[in-house]
Amino acid sequence: MNHFLAALAHHAYILLFLVVLAEAIGLPVPAALALVAAGAASAAKVLSAPVALAVALGAMLFGDSLLYVLGRYTGWALLGVLCRVSANPETCILRSAESFYKRGKLTLVFAKFIPGLNTMAPPLAGSMKMRTRQFLQFDSAGILLYVLAYGGLGFLFRNFLRSINHGFQTAGHVIGIALVIAMIGYIGYRIHIFQRSKIYMIVPRVQVGELALKLKSEEKDKILLADVRSHGYYNADAARIKGSIRIEPNNLAVEIENLPKDKDIYVYCT
Repeated sequence: MNHFLAALAHHAYILLFLVVLAEAIGLPVPAALALVAAGAASAAKVLSAPVALAVALGAMLFGDSLLYVLGRYTGWALLGVLCRVSANPETCILRSAESFYKRGKLTLVFAKFIPGLNTMAPPLAGSMKMRTRQFLQFDSAGILLYVLAYGGLGFLFRNFLRSINHGFQTAGHVIGIALVIAMIGYIGYRIHIFQRSKIYMIVPRVQVGELALKLKSEEKDKILLADVRSHGYYNADAARIKGSIRIEPNNLAVEIENLPKDKDIYVYCT
């Protein structure tokens, strides 16, 4: 903590801006730690609390707005890039999209506190064509809550953080070993998740030509086509394959009950 405070003293608000912006655009940078340190630095009169607050808010809003605009115009491509570190990118996207379907615009208010969703929320909002004014209102509220929560934590518990830092320095060797063990454990956990999700990476598929022939044959009455596009890629005016039905993938529990049990169901998405 002392090292971070010293860095803040020399580079002040530029460092805070860059760290917060980096996390906002999806880089693995701990903005929460920077905000706690900035709060502690403000309590110690190293930084001006109002200026630090404005810098953090501006950086996060800029990063979120950038992802919102990119999500609006690139859609799946950007969401896929942001979710690439996940064992199953499609699940990553749909899980985030599900929050929007269940909670709507309020998702932006608490998204910053949920790893994964914090980066996915702005581009998802853009992908779903949320109005810019609405996005800025709800996202600004969420950013303010996030910055005040972690910045306030550092401001109120500056002395406690100093004691923790002193303890870390005293037990530096033990902490180093613990960090190595934690890193190994995390890598093992990610390998486990990847292995467990491999089954979902092999999805039965059919070629377009093959399906077209089936639709022209005597089998056509036993086939049902379903459009399962989601997260902003489907609306009431969207074109569908002739004869297909619409299924909302975020409402599968209800949709499945209405599907016929005597037909082969073929689904297509974006």
